[in-house]
Amino acid sequence: MAQITLRGNPINTCGDLPAVGSKAPDFHLVNADMQDVSLKDYEGKKKILYIVPSLDTPVCATSSKKFDEWVAAHDDVVVLTVSADLPFAQKRFCSAENVDRVQMLSMMRSRNFAKNYGVLIVDGPLAGITCRALLVLDEKNTIVHAELVPEIGQEPDYDAAYAALN
Repeated sequence: MAQITLRGNPINTCGDLPAVGSKAPDFHLVNADMQDVSLKDYEGKKKILYIVPSLDTPVCATSSKKFDEWVAAHDDVVVLTVSADLPFAQKRFCSAENVDRVQMLSMMRSRNFAKNYGVLIVDGPLAGITCRALLVLDEKNTIVHAELVPEIGQEPDYDAAYAALN
């Protein structure tokens, strides 16, 4: 169990992020077209998994726009933003914020992703959704960078994530 904060108040997750050097657990999430996708669908690409509580927050919006701008110049990387938001809400967000290169994935059918990645919040007002975390995976799905953002209202360390891709 890891501890993070929400506006300075401690809350807990169900576990810890997968370790750097380990293989990323497979996942089953839902894309914008309501199709099930897994880690295998992104095989052979470097990946940034950006895990957020909800796109309906200022930090998530800011971060998603920054990743969308960055990935435009990096064809060898896919950015996957995972949230509990429904695909319909994710589409509205992307349209309203002009985010079109980051791929949004929803946990709408299962919380197994959040449990397997240790990011499910288990207490406090956000229990049942995820904390903010960022994982960088190489082409073989080995985790090369992992960041559990200590305060939910804080942005991730973009520079560390980008550096891990090289």
